[in-house]
Amino acid sequence: MRPIVFILLFITVFAKAQTSFQEAQSLFMDSQFEAAEPLFRSHLETNPNHLKTIEYLGDIAGHKKQWDKAINYYKALVKAKPDRANYHYKYGGVMGMQALEVNKLKALGMIGDIKRAFKAAAELDPKHIDVRWALVEFYIQLPGIIGGSERTAISYADELENLSKVDGYLAKGYIAEYSNRPNDAEIYYKKAIEVGGSVTCYQKLTSLYENTTKEPQKAITIIEESQTKHKRNGLHYQIGKVCAKYNVDLDKGIKCLDTYIKNHSSTDGVPKSWAYYRLAQIYKHKGNKDKALKYIDLALSKKPLKPFKKEKQAILLL
Repeated sequence: MRPIVFILLFITVFAKAQTSFQEAQSLFMDSQFEAAEPLFRSHLETNPNHLKTIEYLGDIAGHKKQWDKAINYYKALVKAKPDRANYHYKYGGVMGMQALEVNKLKALGMIGDIKRAFKAAAELDPKHIDVRWALVEFYIQLPGIIGGSERTAISYADELENLSKVDGYLAKGYIAEYSNRPNDAEIYYKKAIEVGGSVTCYQKLTSLYENTTKEPQKAITIIEESQTKHKRNGLHYQIGKVCAKYNVDLDKGIKCLDTYIKNHSSTDGVPKSWAYYRLAQIYKHKGNKDKALKYIDLALSKKPLKPFKKEKQAILLL
């Protein structure tokens, strides 16, 4: 009878372990990382070679910006399965994030490891889009004296274009914008809109007009085009923001922000307080002190943020 007892005990322990892992996985998928982490750690204690658990723990550490922990988890994955592209990609990614926060000398020492990890992922998976994006950003942002190269960045953008036209055009637009060639960036972002037409494509061109070339009217036109296609309430806020920021089409800005507030939901992303803040800016531009104060006070009542307080001081000087 002892073998039967042992088998039943094993089945019970295994079932509990699986239930614990599945519960942790469900919490992770629901973005409840704090609740998922101890369950994953408990599962790893009894299953030290469970690669998916190690990966989840690395993902959680990365989300929490605990770069050393994330690096150790992903390094273990790369060592266990050096033929898996995504492990190399994640390993290089968290090293890159850490390099942005440490001192320059330490960051310089990490460049070789980051490059090797990304290149390994790209070679292991010729269709890995994310790692090619990472390589584009890596080579265009890195100064030439320590290995940066626009030509190399463009070569990875070419690879992206072969895999996905829209990603290729967006990558080439990004390179051109970063390299201070806004006209070229505009051409590529327009091509991305033609072949893809996603909200992201429109956002890239909008951002170029708004932040790089300082052409708010063009930005508004592109956001309106995106709104016609995608019907997203959040785009009403984006129009209002541009109007408020650049003191243009103020009545249109008011209308869009009122619509945004009226139809606001948690999926819109930007809190209503920011819409009130933009309305306060617009009424300040119009010289309407009473309405400007009304909306800035509404913004402050939601959240007393520094930009809101600064705006109120400016309104009080009207």
